[in-house]
Amino acid sequence: MGTGGWIALGIVGVVVIWAIMIYNGLVALRNRYKNAFSQIDVQLKRRYDLIPNLVESVKGYMAHERGTLEAVIKARGDAVGAAQRAAAAPGDPAAMRGLSQAEGVLGGALGRLLAVFEQYPDLKANQNVLALQEELTSTENKVAFARQAYNDSVMEYNTKRESFPDTAFAGMFGFQGAELLQATESAEERKAPKVSFT
Repeated sequence: MGTGGWIALGIVGVVVIWAIMIYNGLVALRNRYKNAFSQIDVQLKRRYDLIPNLVESVKGYMAHERGTLEAVIKARGDAVGAAQRAAAAPGDPAAMRGLSQAEGVLGGALGRLLAVFEQYPDLKANQNVLALQEELTSTENKVAFARQAYNDSVMEYNTKRESFPDTAFAGMFGFQGAELLQATESAEERKAPKVSFT
């Protein structure tokens, strides 16, 4: 093999190593955002578990608010389904938009439920309801922090995937763009009064 052959072989070797490094970097970033989504999933499951307890705790006090309670339970069921679809495909645009939308509806329903609490003074004194509300608030904060970590990971992944020369290999290796998880606060939630029993 002549000098030209060795040079060509060296260039091919460098390109192969370079492609492997790009591939491994994209895999690492994809795994990071998937792991970040799993943290959201943990907090959402905790939130979904708290909601039926809250509804059961207030049901006796709020017999005339059956529609509000049913709306919360339906919105919770829809959000659980959306979260399961998102957990099966973190970053998938349709799954992330579906989860964001379902969480917005659930947040609005919970906001209406909390607003109705004001009409029931006995609820303000119920320690079980107060503890559940505090736990829900804490879980909401954890969801927000987990969402921020996920979105940061997605941004880092998408930036690397779309940057040259990585973009040339990303498509070839099947690395699709990942979708951010938008904040779930809807216009309706922003209008709903925030109720505190303290």
